[in-house]
Amino acid sequence: MAEVLDFRVPAESSKTLLLCGLEPAGAEHSLYAAFSEFGLLYSVRVHKNAAIAQPGCYAIVKFYSARDASRAQQACKKQRLFQKSPLKVFICTKQRVFQQQVFALSSHKCQELANYYLGFNGWSSRIITLQNISGFDEEYEELGGLSQRQCLKYLCALEVTLPNYGICTRGIGLAEAQLENSQDSLEFVTKTGRVQKLAVGKALSSAFQKLLLIVLENGKVAVEYISGQEESIDSLTEEELKGLIQDMIKKVKYGPG
Repeated sequence: MAEVLDFRVPAESSKTLLLCGLEPAGAEHSLYAAFSEFGLLYSVRVHKNAAIAQPGCYAIVKFYSARDASRAQQACKKQRLFQKSPLKVFICTKQRVFQQQVFALSSHKCQELANYYLGFNGWSSRIITLQNISGFDEEYEELGGLSQRQCLKYLCALEVTLPNYGICTRGIGLAEAQLENSQDSLEFVTKTGRVQKLAVGKALSSAFQKLLLIVLENGKVAVEYISGQEESIDSLTEEELKGLIQDMIKKVKYGPG
């Protein structure tokens, strides 16, 4: 049976393990080493037991794949693994739902997931444009007078290509940061680099949101492209995309119309 994975933070109970009876010394590193043998991990979180409970820790381990989580639970329950006493390992059948929103993976996690299932040479990314759109926002100060915000803004359009699947997808990312002192050249250079990197990362994450990984039982992987209801930027030529971005910038600067 195939399993479908997307580039979003895993929130399903079937992908989450609860570990009890954990000895604290070096627990997080040891858990990563032990459970990553069963599949790619999204996160490992170790917590101290409540004061009213017995000494020690418990942990929450999240996989991207429910199949991997199930295999890990079956193999590791009641096993000592890296400690003297056996661990209790459960599938989290009940999790408190804080909100319905599902979050996109960060660019780092997107790359990690793509590398694991597609291989390091199975995909590539290319920046189409990275533009400085700083200085286009204005605001009124509390005591009169129109002033320009001291704010850095960058807009990035990026393309992700999967050559083995004949798929090409694009994403757009916007990032900004306030300058504490516009005359400080070191702050300007440092924050410019950070904002550019963040804009590129957001664009990369946006591009990956249109992809689904279909993982078969034999380990083979297929990829499906999903598009939004509105016209996708993936259907535009590179010149058309750059023109669209210029129109977006003009609307930010001068307003609609």
